[in-house]
Amino acid sequence: RKALNHELSKLFNEMWDVDVNRLMPGKDYTIDLQEKAGAAQQGDSAVQDNAARHLFHNVNEERLKGIKTFATFISLLDNYETSTGIAEVVTPEEIVENNCFLDAVLATEVMKLAHEYLLKKNLAKPSLADFKHQLYAIWFQLYARKEGDRPDSCGFEHVFVGETRHGKQILGLHNWVQFYLQEKRNQIDYKGYVTRKNKTRPDKDDQVLSIQFSWKGSVKPIGSTFIGVSPEFEFALYTVIFLLAEERITRETVKIEEYELQVVVCRHGHHIGTAYPVLLSTQ
Repeated sequence: RKALNHELSKLFNEMWDVDVNRLMPGKDYTIDLQEKAGAAQQGDSAVQDNAARHLFHNVNEERLKGIKTFATFISLLDNYETSTGIAEVVTPEEIVENNCFLDAVLATEVMKLAHEYLLKKNLAKPSLADFKHQLYAIWFQLYARKEGDRPDSCGFEHVFVGETRHGKQILGLHNWVQFYLQEKRNQIDYKGYVTRKNKTRPDKDDQVLSIQFSWKGSVKPIGSTFIGVSPEFEFALYTVIFLLAEERITRETVKIEEYELQVVVCRHGHHIGTAYPVLLSTQ
């Protein structure tokens, strides 16, 4: 595994510390981990369900709706056609919603730290308007997942909303708010948690989890996600790694709080293809 990136660990811990919008486990939400998930392959339609109940036992929705970055984030979740191969249609209202979300995110201390860091590296422009433009292109500009297809995807849709391929494969969907809202509508079925070799069960206070679930008729054997963090934290974290990297797939090992993580970011040209955390260990 790659050596720990101390510089990024320092930055991400600073971002974690100023993330005032992060929800606190046991206070703002509770999760119900239940049992360890069984073995599964990508594309399985039926797997053993080792969790009869929802993963999210409760979430303080008043708090979610009262925080601008969460509220503007939630308004974006219904803007996408989840099936790949079907062209996305972006309406003028959706463009306004994208901009409202970016404005809310850019006003946070988390994003200011990310911007300052990127400025030092000459990877962002000083003006917020230019930086916003850059973020829009990275996350919201549409592209085709497969060569020759219609523009059917974007980084935001993949990472935060989730997509399906031929109704057999779940792509992306690494965001806890989307997971919670889909679960509430009985669209997602949590199947249990996934541990690494020799690791014990996760703790209900853990803010990074690996889980197994089914969605829209397919199973995701293992999906990693932050839990409780603000949209701006994930947005800033993935943006920094994306802009620092040259290669198509980047894996950075960082330690954030007690979590040793590998943050994976894949590029699709000048856009984010996917991004997610992989939990290596919890101290």
